[in-house]
This record gives sequence, structure tokens and C-alpha cells, in this order.
Amino acid sequence: MATASLPASSRLRRLARRPQDDEPRAAAGEICELCGAPLPPEHRHLVDLSSRTLLCACRACSLLFDHRAAGGGHYRLVPERRVRVDLDLDDALWTRLRIPVEMAFFFHSSQAGRTVAFYPGPMGATESLLDLAAWTELAEANPILARVEPDVEALLVNRAAAARGEWLVPIDDCYELVGTMRSHWSGLSGGEAVWTEIARFFDRLDGRARGVTRRGGAPGVAAAHDGDTEEEER
Repeated sequence: MATASLPASSRLRRLARRPQDDEPRAAAGEICELCGAPLPPEHRHLVDLSSRTLLCACRACSLLFDHRAAGGGHYRLVPERRVRVDLDLDDALWTRLRIPVEMAFFFHSSQAGRTVAFYPGPMGATESLLDLAAWTELAEANPILARVEPDVEALLVNRAAAARGEWLVPIDDCYELVGTMRSHWSGLSGGEAVWTEIARFFDRLDGRARGVTRRGGAPGVAAAHDGDTEEEER
């Protein structure tokens, strides 16, 4: 396993710092990292595919990149789709994925040319030595995973404290989870505060996510638009 520094936007980088290292909270608001326009607290992000960096974007710049061909293959707009899924994923298969903890996210990296796995921890995100044969088995058992958009969407799995939750999420949600864990972790086990905040994160995610998607999904890679509803159960 190797500890990886997952680049992020300025807001997510600040969140990922421990409180004693943080900048004053009264710092000026964020600006669009493409045109310099001021940004509201809730805004979209772009992924710079060459550096795997998240860039904050205003509404106007987001609209410029709101289709796959925009950005000349250099930038991708992070979608807003969040779906609670019900995967065929038992304990034995999870063990074969070689994730040493009970929480992780998986996404296809165009840069690496394969699916990669990271898990959050007190020092940031650590890349796991994913067993690709086991991932192929998981993907074949759950065709919905073929619809995860490379670089900008992830499968997020939470099995901590007997939880069993899986979601398709924008990649910036995963950065937020990493930052939450780093910001609130204390001691060896994390402390009560960090697990309270993690629970709140997943409660918010459930509140924003669509209903459970059936395991079968739709074979093939489909565009990740908010209008995708064909495989959802309300």
C-alpha cells in the first residue's frame, strides 16, 4: 500500500488539514479557478485529468464543460449524480479486494488505465493494492458499475461498524469524506467526534441520493446525467 496525496480544490484542501494547521476561518471566499469570478459555498468542480486536481468552477464555466467533448480531453466536469446502490458484495469478495479497512472508494483512473482503490484515514487517502481479478468479479456481478464515469465518479463503500452501504457518487464527495476524517481524527481510534461526523456525512449523502438501484443495472457505459432513472427503484 502507498499513501497517496489526492489533489483537491482549495476548499477541500483546507478541510483536509488538521485544525491546528488550518488557515483563519475568516479567509476570503473562493473564486472560480478558471475565470476568477467569486463563488457561492456550493459550486461545481472540474477534474484536471493530467494532475488529478479538482478545480472550483463558477456556473458559467461549468456550463462550458457540461458535455464529454468539452475541455479537449484535459478537463472533466464532476457530475452531481448520487445513487444508493445494492451491490452483490459479500464478506469473502470484500476480503479478496484487499482493502485493509471497512471504508473505501473506487474509480477508473484514465491516467493509470485501470480501476484504483483508496481508503480514507487520519493522514489522508491511501491507495490500496486492489486485486484486479476480484474487482473484475465484482463488476461482472454488478453491471451498474460499468456506468460509473471514469475520473469523475466513484463507488463509495462503507462497511464500518457493521454498516453495509454502497453509493455511486461524484469524486468530490470522496475528497470531502477524506477531509472530514483528517479534520476530526484524534488518538489511535479516531475518537467519538470523528465517527459522529462520518455518520453525519453518510446521513447527508443518503438524503441527497436517489433510491436504491437494482443490482443488474444497464450493461455498458452510459453517460452520468441527473436524468438517468431507468434502473432506479423509488
